[in-house]
Amino acid sequence: MPAKFMREAQVRGGRERLANGLSVMKSRLHGFGCFATVHIPKNCAIAEYTGERITRTEAMRRMGHPGVKCVSELDADLYIDGSVGGNDTQYINHSCEPNADICIIDELMIVFALQEIVPGEEITVDYLNSFEEDRTVCQCRTSSCRRRLNQKAA
Repeated sequence: MPAKFMREAQVRGGRERLANGLSVMKSRLHGFGCFATVHIPKNCAIAEYTGERITRTEAMRRMGHPGVKCVSELDADLYIDGSVGGNDTQYINHSCEPNADICIIDELMIVFALQEIVPGEEITVDYLNSFEEDRTVCQCRTSSCRRRLNQKAA
């Protein structure tokens, strides 16, 4: 796979887009996860995190409801809810020792590899959740686990 942005390739159900080189499978971390189906070199853009663009007020409202959240901060008042019109990147789970990160480029959230990712490997990012009210317990089980998603590393 070339080291350039892997664009969404196919439409599923007329609404949800699938990103090339990714699949959704059961995760040992939490529910379902986003897994590489191709070799992804270090520093390669993997996919765009897509979904409905919403205001901070709406993001806070949605984060206040129970259940799985797929809301990510794009800037101070613009958020993306990957569960509404998003692609498989909405299933990227948290790890305190991630193999990917998010970079904002031209108002797009791009997931890129921090290290080489092999086919079958789950793609993870460090959420460093910006929602102070979120007390989600981390399930990554790494040696540097912070135990809560909204806590910065010591």
